[in-house]
Amino acid sequence: MGDTPEVGRLVRASADGDEAAWNELVRRFAHPVMAVIRSYRLAPADAEDVYQTVWLKLVEHLGSLRDPEALPGWLRSTTMHECIRQLERRRRTVPVDPQAGEAMQPSADDIEAAAMRAELRVALRDGLAELSEEDQALLRLYALAEPYKNVAELLQMKTGSIGPTLGRSLARLRQTRALRRYLGTQPAADHQEGGDLRELTPLDR
Repeated sequence: MGDTPEVGRLVRASADGDEAAWNELVRRFAHPVMAVIRSYRLAPADAEDVYQTVWLKLVEHLGSLRDPEALPGWLRSTTMHECIRQLERRRRTVPVDPQAGEAMQPSADDIEAAAMRAELRVALRDGLAELSEEDQALLRLYALAEPYKNVAELLQMKTGSIGPTLGRSLARLRQTRALRRYLGTQPAADHQEGGDLRELTPLDR
C-alpha cells in the first residue's frame, strides 16, 4: 500500500484540494477496499453502494483525520462497518412468498445449516488467533481468494514460495486447539479439513 509518510502526504494534499493526490489515493486503496467488501459476499448492487459510501465518507473526513498515515486502517474499519450496516439492513427485509403473499419462514434445515456455519466461523476465528501474525496474514488473503501475485506483493514473498508456505499454515491451523475442538464435536462425515476459511468475515478479525 506504499510507505506510511507518502500516504500521509497524499491525504494532506487531497484535503487541500489536490486532485492528482486524491486520484492516487483511490488508485492505491481501491483494491484493498474491494477485497474487504468481497469477503462479505454482498450482492453486486449492495457492494457498489458500500464502495461509494466508503469513498464519500473519506471525502467528508479528509481534513479531520487525526493520523493521516493511518489511512489504511481507517479505510479497512470504515469498509467493515458499512458492510455490516448493509447486511443488517438486508436482514430486516423479510422475504415474502409471491404466491401466498405471506412472509417466508426458514426451514429447520436452513436454521441448522446457518448454526453450523456460525460454529465453523467461530472455530476458524479462534484458530487463527492461535497462529503467528505471518500465518494469519497469509490465510486471510487466501480466504479473500487473492491472486498469488497480489499476495506476493502485499506480504513481500516470492510467488513460488506461497503455495508451500500456505500448505504449512493450513496444517498449523488444523492443529490449533480451536479447530481440533471443532472437528472433535462434528460427526465423522461432517469433518472439514480445517474448515473453509472463506466462512470468515472481517468482523471476526
